[in-house]
Amino acid sequence: MDEHRMKKFLIIGNKNVITFKDFFPLIKDNKVWFGVTSISTFTQSDGTVKKFGNVGWFTNMDHKLRQKPLKLAQKYTPEKYPKYDNYDAINVDKTKDIPCDYDGVMGVPVSFLDKYCPEQFELIDGIGRYSVLHNEETKKEKKYLSMINWKACFFRVIIRHKH
Repeated sequence: MDEHRMKKFLIIGNKNVITFKDFFPLIKDNKVWFGVTSISTFTQSDGTVKKFGNVGWFTNMDHKLRQKPLKLAQKYTPEKYPKYDNYDAINVDKTKDIPCDYDGVMGVPVSFLDKYCPEQFELIDGIGRYSVLHNEETKKEKKYLSMINWKACFFRVIIRHKH
């Protein structure tokens, strides 16, 4: 479909959907991105309030926060940023800790996408407990892609600086 004729949308959903193999490519290809805010409560039609955890907006409408680069202050050290056991990338536990001076591939938490600026970072992949190795045999043997010291990590978004 012609990009100029594509329908614009704004959808509320669980942010963990980005871990789904059919959804992450939409994020990676800049067809869908996170909106400006997260949703913590929702008033239902009967007046009761429903509380949410990891819920936010998904959209293809541009907003100014997508063009706002992250201010990075951390410096890379191998001690602070361990590599995954079976994926060639370093692990970054918090978005605010992304090193400003590392040119290689990094695994960052899903919450990074709240602050993702396409001009600053390249989205490369998403890795999780089973990711590419996903099948019943690897589940039984606990062979995960996002592992440090053979301990599984949560899903990670794989990024690289564009500078």
